[in-house]
Amino acid sequence: MSEVRIPYEAKEKDLKVMHVGAVPAEERPKAALELLGEMLKYKRSLKLYLDVCTHCGACAEQCHSYLGTKDPYNMPVARVELVRRVYKKFFAPGRSFLRAWEGAKDIDQETIDLWYKYFYQCNQCRRCAIFCPKGIDTAEVTIAMRELLAHLGLVTKFHAGIVKNMKTTGNNMGTPLPAILDGIEFLEEELKEETGLDIKIPVDMEGAEVLFNPSSSDLFTNTDGFMSVAKIFHKAGVSWTLSSRIAETANFGLFFHEPTMREHNMKLMNAGKDLGVKRIVAGECGHGWRTWRMFTDTINGPLPFPVVHLFEEVLDYMRDGRIQFDKTRNPELITYHDPCNYGRGGDLMDQPREILRACVQNFVETTPTKEYSYCCGGGSGILMDEAMEIRMALGQPKAESVRATGAEILCAPCAICKAQLPVVMNHHKVDVKVKGLSDLMGRALIL
Repeated sequence: MSEVRIPYEAKEKDLKVMHVGAVPAEERPKAALELLGEMLKYKRSLKLYLDVCTHCGACAEQCHSYLGTKDPYNMPVARVELVRRVYKKFFAPGRSFLRAWEGAKDIDQETIDLWYKYFYQCNQCRRCAIFCPKGIDTAEVTIAMRELLAHLGLVTKFHAGIVKNMKTTGNNMGTPLPAILDGIEFLEEELKEETGLDIKIPVDMEGAEVLFNPSSSDLFTNTDGFMSVAKIFHKAGVSWTLSSRIAETANFGLFFHEPTMREHNMKLMNAGKDLGVKRIVAGECGHGWRTWRMFTDTINGPLPFPVVHLFEEVLDYMRDGRIQFDKTRNPELITYHDPCNYGRGGDLMDQPREILRACVQNFVETTPTKEYSYCCGGGSGILMDEAMEIRMALGQPKAESVRATGAEILCAPCAICKAQLPVVMNHHKVDVKVKGLSDLMGRALIL
């Protein structure tokens, strides 16, 4: 067994923003058992997935975490077994002496250390669920166990920092509003210089048709994509606005802390209601989109407006003839990366491909593709510099699938993927540029 260690752990002061505290190490086993018991009462999927696994191993060779690391505990079945053996001991039906024969185990500090180590090596990509004959979704187990760990005070410094930034500034980067407004002014000047047109980026405009909610990174590090969105709204003649209260479609709460996910979600819904918009349009972020599409109406509904993805919005403009693309402006050989929470969790696979084929000349699919596609290796927020070695290992299967296409550009329409994949491709020596779909739309848009 590889050495057990607790990596890049947040300090107790960093946890206060989530209203959790650090449980002393000697008290963690008892507290963890109580938390697991409570979770089993209301997380029906967790109990189901712990009950029905037959240990067939169909998930093992389909998991990029295992393929990249060759660590047996990164097989989905083995990772979940770290919880299942405790479940068998204390909660599963049947006589206790029979459970012991099936690998039941008491909970101790080593078990908790293993949970923390390996559930933060799962990208929650859900590829295992595609191949599991029982449909077991390991991501749901990972989310539950990370939440349990959070209540013990075991959270990565990176995740805790993102939550703090979101609560204090309304975006993951922790950028204060004056800096955002300065950046927007600069981008308006760039748009004027590029196009010769006065393309505005409104903020807090009441009564706008659309509240656009980008990933905050698009305002500073992926600005070509964000400016492309401004050009598209301008060309389509749509009134739109940003909110000064929230400029972040990514929602890290989904990964490890449900109360944070709910609070982030509510902040955007309230912003839309207060501005009186007709709909909210989410920007390029895989897990953010899954949160808005799958959870919003349940946890913070009913809503007075729909929440749609940028690609759905653009397709409507394109099909109505309100915008046109010149695909000769994107002549390179381009392949497409399916963000996990688009392809396996958000019903967004064919829409981006329809747009892509309209605005690029040469498109090639990766193998595997769509719902079978490999994760970028940074999903579930594993973007810490301290985790660089494991990130590169987790991204290796994706790198090889991209290498095989010979593509010059890898289209990755997700903020986390755009942060992870350039580093992965460079590490594995795959000669490809990574761009968002918004970037390519902007290059091809006929103004």
